[in-house]
Amino acid sequence: MSEPIPFVNYLVLGNDPHLVANECTSCSARFFDRRNACAGCSGTDFQSVDIPTQGVVRTFTIVSFAAPGIEVPFVSAIVDCGGTSVRTNIVNIEASADHVKLGMPVKLTTFPIGKDEEGVEAINFGFEPAA
Repeated sequence: MSEPIPFVNYLVLGNDPHLVANECTSCSARFFDRRNACAGCSGTDFQSVDIPTQGVVRTFTIVSFAAPGIEVPFVSAIVDCGGTSVRTNIVNIEASADHVKLGMPVKLTTFPIGKDEEGVEAINFGFEPAA
């Protein structure tokens, strides 16, 4: 059986799933995807930093229309994880403004999103209420 693979390269799986960002060594700006230069200061040196797995919802929207095959409604949000903004979905909660609130504490979670023709499972991340 093949090991599951992360859906995005900045998700680390295992016993302690977490996100890893590229941090500019000059200005400390953080980015999740590969960068040739920092958007903040044009620096070109980066170091990997682990992102906290707990955060708070800073903004969100309820998505009601999506591409075919995408189940709606769902909650798209920006979560502040110790000063790092993470674009994500809020999962394991009813997708309504009655249930999702600004400032709501959330925590990282992972879940399978499918398998390829060889049976390799892809794992994605989201954030869920931190009860």
